[in-house]
Amino acid sequence: MSLNFRFAIASDLHVALPHTIWDHPSRFHLVEVSIPAFDIVLEHLTQLNLDFLLLPGDLTQHGEPENHTWLQERLAKLPFPTYVIPGNHDVPVLDANEQSIAFKDFPQFYRKFGYEDTEQLYYTCELRPNVRLIALNSNNFDDRGKQIGHVDNQQLRWLESVLESANDELILVMIHHNVVEHLPNQANHPLASRYILDNAAELLQILRRYKVQLVFTGHLHIQDIAYEDNVYDITTGSLVSYPHPYRILQYSQDNYGQGKLQISSHKVESVSDFPDLQQSSHQWMSDRSFPFMIKLLTLPPLNLPQEKAEELAPTLKNFWANIAAGDASLEYPEFPEKVRHHFEKYSSITPDGHRTFIDNHATLLL
Repeated sequence: MSLNFRFAIASDLHVALPHTIWDHPSRFHLVEVSIPAFDIVLEHLTQLNLDFLLLPGDLTQHGEPENHTWLQERLAKLPFPTYVIPGNHDVPVLDANEQSIAFKDFPQFYRKFGYEDTEQLYYTCELRPNVRLIALNSNNFDDRGKQIGHVDNQQLRWLESVLESANDELILVMIHHNVVEHLPNQANHPLASRYILDNAAELLQILRRYKVQLVFTGHLHIQDIAYEDNVYDITTGSLVSYPHPYRILQYSQDNYGQGKLQISSHKVESVSDFPDLQQSSHQWMSDRSFPFMIKLLTLPPLNLPQEKAEELAPTLKNFWANIAAGDASLEYPEFPEKVRHHFEKYSSITPDGHRTFIDNHATLLL
């Protein structure tokens, strides 16, 4: 039987009601636009004949119960089903405190959005005949109570049992942390490693064994499609970070089983208090980039002296905004050779060194 359906992805909403906004002069997240930006996205999506919407985590600013309540009430009004998972911002603590809900309480807020079983933070459901969503929880805590990106053994065994019984269903996996590297040496980089699962290789091994090709992630706040050994990790940028993107995807399959996923990306251009959101948000990110770029320059693998880092950092003020927008084309001919080569690796290029532009608009043959 041929398949044909349309869905959307909006990630890292960081919903923050005005009285909950946590202010800090260096924060990258423009959380002031979280609710108006999401409303604009939903206004667009409700005009489409969507089959469902995926929200791959960081639904709220810091796991505030009132922000979770606002979101689940807003989602209940949509004309299409929505499926959510927690991000690190949604469950930042094991036990509830004066700011955040408890880790185990997340499913209670989203019973209508995937969590019919409120006893666990992962689930599976049939989206339509022969199409199955597997929604995983990648938020865990180590022995010291520090939050980590990890899929525990119990969940991995559950995943295998679901895949074993899936027969010929098309499988879509949604998880907050990345499973394929989107940045050079992401899994080992001192700044980037926290955005990828620490046991990504184990999860990927299971997915490949059962020929699962499509994984939808968030967390990194960039538009990027990464591919490794027959698995696509499609990560979507944040609605509170430049360029405030979301995706609309059309899947089709012919009678011979050839699948095709067409991906288009859209941006929120304007909200009430930020009429020129794209320009002002780009400026917001660039103005706050200096401390981040100093870290990137002085930490491995570059290990530049502080003085040299301070000299180069101003030239890189737009670097992360370019990465976040996807399809980056980066050239720094004035930089020392080692530094130039390092930053040019962040360009959108194929493994054989060719420029490619698929992060925002692409057609994947599956």
